[in-house]
Amino acid sequence: MAEAEPPRTFRALLLDYGGVMTTSMGRAFAAFALEAGVDPERFRDVVEEAYGGTDENGVVPRLERGEIGVAEFEGWLAERLSPGAAQPIVAEGLRGRIFAGLEADPAMTAAVVRARAAGIRTGLLSNSWGDSGYERSTFGDLFDAVVISAEVGLRKPDPGIFLLAAERVGAPPGECVFVDDLLHNAEGARAVGMEGIVHRSAEFTIPRLEGLFGVPLSAPG
Repeated sequence: MAEAEPPRTFRALLLDYGGVMTTSMGRAFAAFALEAGVDPERFRDVVEEAYGGTDENGVVPRLERGEIGVAEFEGWLAERLSPGAAQPIVAEGLRGRIFAGLEADPAMTAAVVRARAAGIRTGLLSNSWGDSGYERSTFGDLFDAVVISAEVGLRKPDPGIFLLAAERVGAPPGECVFVDDLLHNAEGARAVGMEGIVHRSAEFTIPRLEGLFGVPLSAPG
């Protein structure tokens, strides 16, 4: 009879930004469509076109790898969203308006603070629409490492970006837990040996993390 494998020991926590450390991306997109007078279904279709399905040469994949600039992307997006909109969509600053509805999730932020205080290495691993826009000072002591796709020329779920994040956080992939709101990104993390969690809410994710790391991460209640 085969011996049971010993339980894995995890010592690093990697997290996506939009939709994990913040409120839902879908809600932000819906709020933008309403504010801009764009039909939500059209907005969804244009975003799907931008991602290009499995085509890594789509506008968003190239943007997330830093191969094209934000201004070029905003022009492309405004041109496609303007037909049928209440008024022509202004390209300049469009990325910021799309993400204006994102707000930090205080429960997830507090959980990361507690994890780091417990000695767990923490890292941010995010695909970014262009230059990061991430002011490192806003994170304070939240993360030991920050890996942004456009800054490193790799994007999730490319195996290379997960391996880079593990290296920067100072732990082998097998000792890392990665949290993302998209299944294919969690699967990408699993493919390199990480534990991948698909995030739906802090109420779901935090207990999962407590079980994996064996430390309390929820606010006392």
